[in-house]
Amino acid sequence: MSFHARLLAETAGERADLVQVPIIQGCLRGEVSLPSYQAFLTQAYHHVRHTVPLLRACKAALPPRHAWLHDAMDEYIEEEQGHDEWILDDLRACGADAEAVRRGRPAHATEVMVAYAYDTIARGNPLGFFGMVHVLEGTSVALALTAADRIQQHLGLPDAAFSYLRSHGTLDQEHTAHFALLMDRIDDAADQAAIVHAAKAFYRLYGDVFRGLPLPGRVAPSRPQEVAA
Repeated sequence: MSFHARLLAETAGERADLVQVPIIQGCLRGEVSLPSYQAFLTQAYHHVRHTVPLLRACKAALPPRHAWLHDAMDEYIEEEQGHDEWILDDLRACGADAEAVRRGRPAHATEVMVAYAYDTIARGNPLGFFGMVHVLEGTSVALALTAADRIQQHLGLPDAAFSYLRSHGTLDQEHTAHFALLMDRIDDAADQAAIVHAAKAFYRLYGDVFRGLPLPGRVAPSRPQEVAA
């Protein structure tokens, strides 16, 4: 089994727990309030704005034997530039005060997730950062495009309010294919273990971000939806 396939298999339980978070299930059914969507974008801004600094920190911390990753990380950095501004544009399009979000602080769960990413790079194995990439990009591909259509239909918002979800969902489809190739070149057992460990942690931490979002209200229970990987 390739390492990427093993990474998927060994984190399947944590991924399932994330997908079952009530607000994610609500989004997949189109049951979301405007405050919930604005809160999601707000927290997305506060972690996405760290993506490029985290990538740069990870690249700088890589040992010489992983110098082959530098070009791939440079590509990631170039592609991720400005995505935090997309989110602020979406917030403006759905009536939120984007500048207040820019000046504000993240929720505790978001702050902890970002701090864990920096700590993984600085104090642990920097390759563990790829566990975060696996979680955030994999979740984006699985949820973003489906959720965007249903949220938009339910709330009646313009296309301009969904540039982050739609663009990121499409872009991350390309990233995940490239990510799988990169992961399959990681052959050291300690590096693989660090990535799996971090991915499991980030599934829980990202789940906490969603658990902290305001629910749209009590809705009738229904069978949880499945999300394709």
